[in-house]
Amino acid sequence: MLSCKSFFSKIIRKKKNNRNKNRVRRKFLFRKQNSISKKDLQEEEEEEEEEEDYTEEGFRLKASAPSHVHGVQPLGNLYLNPGSINSRNTGLGNLQILTDELVLDILGLLDGNHLGVLATVSKSFYIFANHEPLWRNIVLENLNGGILFNGCWKSTYIASCCTSFDISKIGLSGLRVRDFYSDYLFQSWLCANLEMKPEWLERDNIIRRKSISVEDFVSNFEEPNKPVLLEGCLDNWVASEKWDRDYLAQLSGDVRFSVGPVEMKLGDYFRYSDQAKEERPLYLFDPKFAEKVPRLDSEYEVPVYFREDLFSLLGNERPDYRWIIIGPAGSGSSFHIDPNSTSAWNAVIKGSKKWVLFPPDVIPPGVHPSPDGAEVACPVSIIEWFMNFYDATKTWKKKPIECICKAGEVIFVPNGWWHLVINLEESIAITQNYVSRRNLLNVLDFLRRPNASALVSGTRDRMNLYEKFKNAFEASYPGTIEQLVQKAEEKKAQEKKPSFWDSVTDSKVGAFKFSF
Repeated sequence: MLSCKSFFSKIIRKKKNNRNKNRVRRKFLFRKQNSISKKDLQEEEEEEEEEEDYTEEGFRLKASAPSHVHGVQPLGNLYLNPGSINSRNTGLGNLQILTDELVLDILGLLDGNHLGVLATVSKSFYIFANHEPLWRNIVLENLNGGILFNGCWKSTYIASCCTSFDISKIGLSGLRVRDFYSDYLFQSWLCANLEMKPEWLERDNIIRRKSISVEDFVSNFEEPNKPVLLEGCLDNWVASEKWDRDYLAQLSGDVRFSVGPVEMKLGDYFRYSDQAKEERPLYLFDPKFAEKVPRLDSEYEVPVYFREDLFSLLGNERPDYRWIIIGPAGSGSSFHIDPNSTSAWNAVIKGSKKWVLFPPDVIPPGVHPSPDGAEVACPVSIIEWFMNFYDATKTWKKKPIECICKAGEVIFVPNGWWHLVINLEESIAITQNYVSRRNLLNVLDFLRRPNASALVSGTRDRMNLYEKFKNAFEASYPGTIEQLVQKAEEKKAQEKKPSFWDSVTDSKVGAFKFSF
C-alpha cells in the first residue's frame, strides 16, 4: 500500500501533467512531511527533510542556498497539512480569487514607496510586496544603470534612493510567515537555488571537429545547416590568455556595458554577479564593446570558417552582429532563433556553457512562437524549462543537439535553429552573427517579409534593410543572386526527382513496373 506521502506525490504529479500545455508559467510542486515550525531547531530539521525530498526527485539545492526568506512553501505541502489554512488567502481578502501572477502584475504598477506601504497591510501582502522581481524592475527602470547592488534588489533601491538611511541597521532577512503556500512564489526561489541535475548535462551528441579545412566545414556543416563544435580555433587569441575578470575590470571597469535593459559599469556588474541569487541573473550582452574598448577588438579574431560576412557590405549601417557576453552561473539565454535569419558562432573564452539546440522544423517543448514569429512565449527561466520540459525530449524522435562548450571551443549555430544557453560557471564569451553565400537567400527572404519591420532587429532602418543589403551585394557581386537562385532550384528539383529504384518499382505493391 502506498504511504500517505507517496499517495499525495502521485496526485501532485498527476495534477502537474494535466495542466494546460499553453500555459507558459508552469508550476512545480515539492513536498515536505511537516509544516514549518517557529522553533529554529525544528526549522533546521525540516530543511534537512526537505533536502532529502529534493534528492529523491533528483534535485539538489546549491550549497549556498538559503531557506526561503519568508517561509513560503509549495502548495503541495498544504495537502499534507489538512488542518492548515493558507494564510495567502486570508491576507489577500477579496483579492484571493486572483492568481499569484495577476496579483504580482497589479503590484508591478506601483512605485517603491507605495509597494513599501502595501507591505504593512497584511502578512500576505508583505510577502507579495517583497517579491524580488518587483524591486528588480523598479531599480532597472528608475536608476538608469547607476546600480550598486546591495545583496537584494529591495535594499539596493533603499540604499540608492534614501542615501541618509543606514541600511545596515535594519534586518532585511524578512519575516517568516507560517502556513503561506504558493507554487508560483516558491518556484521563483527554487529556480534560483537549484543545481543543474547531472542528467541534464550528460547528453553530448554534437559533432566535434578539430583542424578541419574551410571546404570541409562548408560542405559538411554550413551547407547542410548542421551544428558543429570546433576545437582549437582560439589557440592564437590574446583574449584566451588575458581575458578574465581582473584584466577586464582593470582595462574597462568604468566603461558602461549593456546589461539587460540598462547600461552598467563593468565593475558594478561584477559586484552584482558576485552577490546575485535570483531566478534570472542579469546577463552582460553588449553589441558595441569593440567601439567602447578598441583593445578588446584587437585581442580576438574571427575564426577562418566564418570570415565571409556579407552584411559587412553595409558598413556602419549593418545590423548589430557581435557581442561580448559575461555572466555568472545560471545566467544565459532562453530559447530563441538568431536575428535576421543569420547563422552564428559562439566562442567560450572563460568558463563553460550548456547548449540545447532544435532544428528549424522542431519547436522546443514549452515554447510558443506567435504565427508571424514576432514574439516567443517560453518559461520564465532556463532552470524552469529544464525542470518541466527537458525530460520530455528523451522520447522524441528528433532529439535536440546538446553539448557543453568549454573554454577554447567554438560552436556553430546554423540559421533557424532554436537554441538555449546556460552558463555552468562564471563565463566570458564572444559571439558573432554573419551572412555567407550559403545562407544569403534565406536572409533576403527574411528581410523582405511583409512584417519585416517587426522581425528585423539590430538596426534603426528596419523598413529599408532589404533594399540596401540587396543593392550593396549586387554592386559587389553582380549576377550572383541569380546564380544562387538557379542552383537552389536545381537542388530542389533533384530532391524531388525519384531515384532509379523508385522509377522501376511500384510504390503501392512493391513490384517491378514494365513499360514497352
